[in-house]
Amino acid sequence: MKGGKPSKRPFSATDKPEPKPVDEVEVPIEDEERFMAMALDEARIAGGEEEVPVGAVLTMNGEVLARAHNRTRALVDPTAHAEILVLREGARLRGNFRLADATLYSTIEPCPMCAGAIVQARIRRLVYGARDEKGGAVRSLYRLLDDPRLNHRVEIVEGLFQEECSRVMKDFFAERRNSGLQ
Repeated sequence: MKGGKPSKRPFSATDKPEPKPVDEVEVPIEDEERFMAMALDEARIAGGEEEVPVGAVLTMNGEVLARAHNRTRALVDPTAHAEILVLREGARLRGNFRLADATLYSTIEPCPMCAGAIVQARIRRLVYGARDEKGGAVRSLYRLLDDPRLNHRVEIVEGLFQEECSRVMKDFFAERRNSGLQ
């Protein structure tokens, strides 16, 4: 400080520093499609269990670490989203809550809770199928995974099997509306 004044103004939450680039990982499209197909299978299982049909798969070095679907009703746990469940299992298997070399596949854009967990786990890549215009925290409502104010950014791949992922959700909610379920 010169003359009792700071040399530059403090950082403000409204400032938008340039995001640091994320090193992109090349994964063969066949693997990407196989892992997303697994996530879609999980989403369909969730729908059959009257859970919101979201599925997730966690991979590392081309191998599946965990796969899960939403289980909030079954576990009576509002945090039992598919993404959270695969992060928990992956961390348990690795013996470390940091999953820096992992890729998470989700049928739907993660919510704020799941996006926050993805940042905390230091997931390298997120691949998701369809946007969640009412609750998505990756592109739709918020951009948590590439926010330059956070200390970790995630490579994001959007739109893999978008139509199928969107259709599973739309069909589930249409059926619930038509049958009077909530």
